[in-house]
Amino acid sequence: MLEETELNFDHFENLNVVKRLKQIMGNWWNIQLNFTDKNGYLRGVPQGKFFNPTNPICKLITENNETFKDCVNIARNTTIKSEEVGEQLLSTCHAGFSTISLPLKIDDEYIGCIFADGFLIEETVDDQKEKLRFYLRKSFHKEGITIEDYIDSLPILSMKEVKYLEELLQVIIDEILLLRKSIIENRDDFNTISSSIKKDWNFENIVGKSSAMQEVFKLLTKISDSEATILITGENGTGKEGIAKAIHINSKRKTKNFIIQNCGALNDNLLETELFGHVKGAFTNAIKDKKGLFELADKGTLFLDEIGDTSPSMQVKLLRILQEGTFIPVGGVEQKQVDVRILAATNKNLELMVQNGTFREDLYYRLNVINVKLPPLKERVEDIPLLIKRFLENYSKHNNVKNKKISPSCLYLMEKYKWPGNVRELENEVERLCVLSGDDIEINEDLLSERISQKSPKNDEFSHINKQGNLKDAIEDLEKEMILTRLDLEKWNKSKASLKLGISRASLIMKCEKYNLERKNSHNKDE
Repeated sequence: MLEETELNFDHFENLNVVKRLKQIMGNWWNIQLNFTDKNGYLRGVPQGKFFNPTNPICKLITENNETFKDCVNIARNTTIKSEEVGEQLLSTCHAGFSTISLPLKIDDEYIGCIFADGFLIEETVDDQKEKLRFYLRKSFHKEGITIEDYIDSLPILSMKEVKYLEELLQVIIDEILLLRKSIIENRDDFNTISSSIKKDWNFENIVGKSSAMQEVFKLLTKISDSEATILITGENGTGKEGIAKAIHINSKRKTKNFIIQNCGALNDNLLETELFGHVKGAFTNAIKDKKGLFELADKGTLFLDEIGDTSPSMQVKLLRILQEGTFIPVGGVEQKQVDVRILAATNKNLELMVQNGTFREDLYYRLNVINVKLPPLKERVEDIPLLIKRFLENYSKHNNVKNKKISPSCLYLMEKYKWPGNVRELENEVERLCVLSGDDIEINEDLLSERISQKSPKNDEFSHINKQGNLKDAIEDLEKEMILTRLDLEKWNKSKASLKLGISRASLIMKCEKYNLERKNSHNKDE
């Protein structure tokens, strides 16, 4: 389906070729050019208030509320016929004028028609004039108009001229399709991003029940309606891009474009062209003007990832657009104005870089209006099961397979690992496990990467417990680990495990529920 944001009737009206051809048709034949949408409604004529025909009889008809309704109805009927015929259509309106219309289709989707009307044809001029006289006498008999004076001023076209008129309308359609092609070339990548984030990225869809992530959520809620520039900081793989998407989709700009640029992926020259665009002839192979991402993101959001990797000269250019909202394309001389919200992200310590003189202090303060700091995964261990569940669901959905499960012993090892690559590393490991497990529903620990499976100390099962932290939390951690270890050793026979742990079976079941410890699809009897 055609996206409304790709092209609309306002774009048509603003095309130079449309303006020029309207002028030509008016000067040559005194006829007008109009559009209808797919429902047959005249564009630019809300409630019939802003229609401005060049033909004196059409002007008379449209100035009267009752007879204007006839124009609206005939426009709708012409649109319906245009869609049915699927090609050029020559017809006669309710008053007697000839109308030539061409259907406007984009990707085989009918979005309306373009038509020229208000003229007579040489071969049928007498019949048309008689129909006009009848309509005008019937509709304006109290107006005291001089009908013949009006009729004598009407444009009369030969069939050769009608054919030429059709060709001019086809030129307009070709220009409209060319405009759409240009828009698609510029927007393909980030339209895909924008459409996906509306569904997948909102505050509710971001996984995290840990206290660290709850603090992030509280901040995101407070800034959702803000237009402020936001700096997102955190280690690699903590989900900075996802947070940026969520900020955009919960902002006032959510219906506009969201564009991503990794500042560390390009050298200075390429990055400048990418961000600010260039004019034709700016450098070798610059064979046409190219819009930059700032211009394409106008009224929307631009996410500058790895902002700490920008050079001093690029920092100057970014500072200017943050301060003034203006820029000059590469090779250009004209200043352009845009309204773009900037979100930036980095895994570097910009404050330290400012002290070292490698990052501009004024740009840092412009970027760091609001700081969203994302915690590393090792500080949100309780989110690991939730993240794994989400990644398993995603894998199942994208590969059209049954949902897989992580065995408790496998989960135990994954929770103990420190995840230096954070959420990204965890996601990659889950995908790896899904692939290696084949048709098996349950994923066992023997498939884990060696670096993860060896992270659980063999000689001291509980050395990871924080002995300097809160006593209650440490005791619960110890209890959870003792229960899980014993259940694994007893192959999840709760009767044997509870006996070894020195608690009742009922108490063990309650604690398993408390800590969400459950072995799915076990082939062992739970005695």
